Amino acid sequence: MLKIATILPYKENYTFSKAAAASLWVSDFFKYSKYKKNNYIYGSTDSKDYLTKNYVNIDLKKKNKLFSTTAVYCDSLIKKINNKNFDIIEIHNRPLVFLYLKKNLKCKYIIYFHNDPLSMKGSKKINERIRLLNETDKIVFVSKWVQKRFFIGIDKRLINKTEVVYPSINIDKKRIKKTKRIVFVGKLNPSKGYDIYRDAIIKILNEFKNWKAFSIGDESRNKPTINHKNHFEIGYLKHKIVLNFLKGSQIAVVPSRWEEPFGRTALEASSRGCATIISNRGGLLETTDHCIILENINSNELYSQIKKLIVNKKLRNKLQNDGSKYVKHITKENSDLIDQIRSELIDIFKINFNKNNLKIMNIYNVGQKLDHRLYNISIGKKFTNGFIRNGNDVIEISDRDFVKQNRGFNFVNTTEKFQKYLISTFKNYHPNLVFFGHTNNIYLDTLDQFKNINKNVVISQWNEDPMMASLKDSKSNIEKITYYNNYVDHNFITTDPSVLKNQKKKLKNTKFLFIPVDKNIESYNVYDLNPRKDLFYAMSHGVNRAKLKSGKSDSRIFFLNRLIERMNNINYDFYGFENKEPIWGNDFYTALINSKMGLNLSRGNPTKYYSSNRIASLMGNGLLTFIDKRTSFDDIFNKDEIIFYTSIRELAEKISFYKVNHKQRRKIARKGQIKYFKLFNEKRITKYIIENSFNKKISLF
Repeated sequence: MLKIATILPYKENYTFSKAAAASLWVSDFFKYSKYKKNNYIYGSTDSKDYLTKNYVNIDLKKKNKLFSTTAVYCDSLIKKINNKNFDIIEIHNRPLVFLYLKKNLKCKYIIYFHNDPLSMKGSKKINERIRLLNETDKIVFVSKWVQKRFFIGIDKRLINKTEVVYPSINIDKKRIKKTKRIVFVGKLNPSKGYDIYRDAIIKILNEFKNWKAFSIGDESRNKPTINHKNHFEIGYLKHKIVLNFLKGSQIAVVPSRWEEPFGRTALEASSRGCATIISNRGGLLETTDHCIILENINSNELYSQIKKLIVNKKLRNKLQNDGSKYVKHITKENSDLIDQIRSELIDIFKINFNKNNLKIMNIYNVGQKLDHRLYNISIGKKFTNGFIRNGNDVIEISDRDFVKQNRGFNFVNTTEKFQKYLISTFKNYHPNLVFFGHTNNIYLDTLDQFKNINKNVVISQWNEDPMMASLKDSKSNIEKITYYNNYVDHNFITTDPSVLKNQKKKLKNTKFLFIPVDKNIESYNVYDLNPRKDLFYAMSHGVNRAKLKSGKSDSRIFFLNRLIERMNNINYDFYGFENKEPIWGNDFYTALINSKMGLNLSRGNPTKYYSSNRIASLMGNGLLTFIDKRTSFDDIFNKDEIIFYTSIRELAEKISFYKVNHKQRRKIARKGQIKYFKLFNEKRITKYIIENSFNKKISLF
């Protein structure tokens, strides 16, 4: 179980009576986290009514005038957590605290930005923000607006090291009777638009005498004063009481002049069934899709919009009902996302072989002879990345490149030469695991010699080709993997092993292998983009061929032709089809990210768990993905993570539906990507391979 230290800003009040935005963010997500038993929250608070029991208070009452408060706070933190062996330290809103702790405590670090990074010490300058990107393990922003501010002047390609996790709220389905009241929640100052509210609300209350208005909040400095018998300023209230107050109110107003990093009040008001009016500042537009947005931030405009809601009961009720029904940011969902971010930083599938990291010989077609145009679909490369990122050492050997590069005119068999190279390398390196796939260049005798040199070596092979009875090539695919069956310890295939139960020659120790994703390769979030095309599909007549093979056809062509006949107004982008040549490498990604959706259609009849490696490219890069239900992928993914179809007609209808329903498409694509990376990232896949290779049997999902 991960051990996590969460560091609040030293001025942040982590109490029921005075909880601020970052405190609410931390406590809300903490309650749903699977790591909460080993998550300790550190801060400096005078009160004792802490939001959660895991809070550890740092007493800063005795301040040393010779040192900054930040330095004193950090020194106190280091003393508290130095021997706790935390896996992750999370720092909220204080880049300087991160820089201080990083020098003294070794672990993974996440920085959370709740405010504009350009307003904070340690992230104002471009070089400071680049340093944070280089030295942290992950940066999380509370809105896309805050993220966008961070990347001003910085290459946007570095955005992959960051995430957006919104402040969230629980859905409350209980309803209470609403009274005719209008409410403002927040600091009672001009930056929050309180003076605008004052001028508008006085006019409203004079005109609509059966309505009342309330102001919840405080302000220590001079604040605008509202003098009206039907207005009530009730000061600061506990968060739970505020939510209940909103629940019983008709209208909420957030007319902020300030560039709100997010605007939690707007989310809370809308979720509790208030007809909500917001300004168009900062991240406020990301809080809810069911509100009125002020075109001009002034009292006349606000008065006009409040009056519209009072007079137009139908509009008011619609905003109230839709706001509470379609809550945009839900605590449980975003808590799961935070836990996923955490688990991706740490190898939580730890295995220990006498406390020694493994040495692995990974033999596959690296593709030098193909100028590396297959890099993005090479699962051999992802295996190497995963093995290394899990703390192992890897030697890569490209069998096909070796054979080609060593051909000459001396008539020496280059495959024989390759055996000598393998055996010599094995002796020098002495690996714990030999892992190979898609090769016929390794002699059986060579594998036998490996065992003679080191009887404890484990040899496993993998194959990603389809192995179903309906496909002509399946027989040769099965023969290729069974050739080595008596010389390897384990087999990993991308078809469910139950499909092979009727084979005469049984494959021993066969495990299902899912195509891995790697954030360095599947690096796009297409659901955040605005692609011009609707549907992407790419096929070829073999990965070693760069072009179409004349006269060759298969069932996929028939399927695509029938699909096109049924699709109306769909801007499809198909490759390897209708004389449109296949695409590779960077050209593949340029095309892929220009489509909203992707079709995961493989050769042969749909077979349990089989998919070509295109599924990693589609789901891993955030395209809404369609797959035949007969693949049994509903054992793995839910219907809100991938789209299943049972016929070409149903597929065409669903493509047309999601073409225009952008919000649902993006949500499903994002959830599918999250699930895929959670279950089948390169680190977890290679841990699964290692554990099963060494007879530590675990399930993949």
